[in-house]
Amino acid sequence: MIHKRIRPFNTKETYPEQKLDNDLSQGVVARGTMVFLRGQVAQDLDTRESLHMGDAGLQTAKTMANIKMLLEEAGSQMEHICRIVVYVTDIRYREAVYQEMGKWLKGVHPCSTGIVVPALARPEWVVEIEVTAVIPDAA
Repeated sequence: MIHKRIRPFNTKETYPEQKLDNDLSQGVVARGTMVFLRGQVAQDLDTRESLHMGDAGLQTAKTMANIKMLLEEAGSQMEHICRIVVYVTDIRYREAVYQEMGKWLKGVHPCSTGIVVPALARPEWVVEIEVTAVIPDAA
């Protein structure tokens, strides 16, 4: 297989109330150079517990911690992020989300798109961040 799957899972475990049965991954390393991360939220990736209900800033901090952890598992780092897509459920969360996200991305300068959506997969999630990064050549 030319792609490496990071933390594969089935949606039966993540969303049991939705009666889904999809095989997904938290991330995919494509051809050893590109890392595509699933939209990350304020969730413990080991227990699947949702964290920091009602606090957009703390949800963003956990989301960014998940992104950092997954990139490192893939062989990349935060400074190798090329693109992010930020989804918020209310425009009023934007300032808290972007202030926290900015702490994690200082000096990185990725391309960024922000989108306000009516809802995410779970009602307690107010922010979701999707990332594309590279794995740098070993010099």
